[in-house]
Amino acid sequence: MSSAVHGFTDDALGDHDAVGLAAALRAGEVSRAEVIEAAIARTQAVDPRLDAVQVRSFERAASAPETAGVFAGVPAFVKDNTDVAGLPSCHGSAAFTPHPVTATSGPAAQFLHSGVVVLGKSTLPEFGLTASTEFVHRPPTRNPWNPEFSAGASSGGSAALVAAGAVPIAHANDGGGSIRIPAAATGLVGLKPTRYRLLDQPGARKLPVHLVAEGVLTRSVRDTAHYLAAVESFGAHPKLAPVGLVEGPSARRLRIGVVTADVFGRPVHPDNRAVLDSAVHVFAGLGHEIVAKRLEVDPRFVDDFKQYWAVMAAAMTLSFRLGHRGRFDARKLDPFTTGLIGMAKRNPLGSAAAAWRLRAGTAAYDRHFADIDVMLSPVLSHPAPRIGELAPDQPFDDLFAKLVDYVGFTPLNNVGGGPGISLPHGLLPTGLPGSVQLAAPRGAERTLLDLAYQLEAASPFPRITDRRADAGAA
Repeated sequence: MSSAVHGFTDDALGDHDAVGLAAALRAGEVSRAEVIEAAIARTQAVDPRLDAVQVRSFERAASAPETAGVFAGVPAFVKDNTDVAGLPSCHGSAAFTPHPVTATSGPAAQFLHSGVVVLGKSTLPEFGLTASTEFVHRPPTRNPWNPEFSAGASSGGSAALVAAGAVPIAHANDGGGSIRIPAAATGLVGLKPTRYRLLDQPGARKLPVHLVAEGVLTRSVRDTAHYLAAVESFGAHPKLAPVGLVEGPSARRLRIGVVTADVFGRPVHPDNRAVLDSAVHVFAGLGHEIVAKRLEVDPRFVDDFKQYWAVMAAAMTLSFRLGHRGRFDARKLDPFTTGLIGMAKRNPLGSAAAAWRLRAGTAAYDRHFADIDVMLSPVLSHPAPRIGELAPDQPFDDLFAKLVDYVGFTPLNNVGGGPGISLPHGLLPTGLPGSVQLAAPRGAERTLLDLAYQLEAASPFPRITDRRADAGAA
């Protein structure tokens, strides 16, 4: 088994999470310069093995002015599909000629509002369209727990850097599981918030079906809770009650519906089922009522999601072509993206019907909670695959079939608009971390964080430092 790759060492970062590091900075136990220097050194140590950094902005970070916020001075990365003024945004694609953007987008401004210092941009697969951060034009982003395996996607670069200890927190977003999938693959906490809870990418709320939510990847529940509380008022939606700061578990006991089969009714891989059963045992032991639950969706749900995903690929390509002109060459798109575009072109009427049915997904999602408080399920249908199994240069139909078999649980929250959180739990036989997903009614992030704290306390999350490690090149 390959050794883990991480940068944890006795430096200014130590093994702090973002909350702990911010407290150390405020107390003067470490200096801002020491923290940034340590994060740069860790990134330089692990990235030759992980290939998780798209854009380095180390000198800019070192000379950046003092920041305010809950995570003031904490180093971080922004996913490279989100604009930060002065840095290029290439969306994981070789079709772009890198050039600095002039303005910071809403999601990045929201992230910066927490006080983080940006060291650069993290990798994602082209346009964030697939479930493993792999490419045709460059090496894949690897899982720090075992570099032979995928780090998930589309926020795979952010996940790899946080899991490896380069930074304690990183920006991420989620259109079909892209926060929760890499969190599951790399042993992190990943919350997809309720639709409209946080600021969205420009134009996202005008789309026929609004799928993408912004967030972060962290190593602790409290980091995710503190981030959400710090930024939820930054462009808050008037119809959503604030979550506020959830600081620990409550004594409330809930009715938890356990889902063991995907939207097709297919059982998950035995290793994923064993992790789920373990989490069920923990929650039952804490006094929660456990009942069986089945996902109930329109039989056309998967095909509709695929068709709409194809439309999104075509729309993004057109937007980039028009917006970047001579700096975007569609001939360099990878085969999976071009396959999606072809799918959209072949069935334009079907695309409209798919979007119409998906818009009804909010009501379908809500009905799952008529008799339960929370759903507990796997995040993924099988363990994270080895590098190459989801590579974008294989036949389009083969790859799409593999993605459907892998991503069996996360898209429902994107269509329904409800919050979902991926939590690490135990280890798989591969040595990778196990994971489970909790999903709740729209607006109920507080419930998810409460249960997340309970699971974290009752069954502490696995740590990458418990694996053999190699911080440098092989």
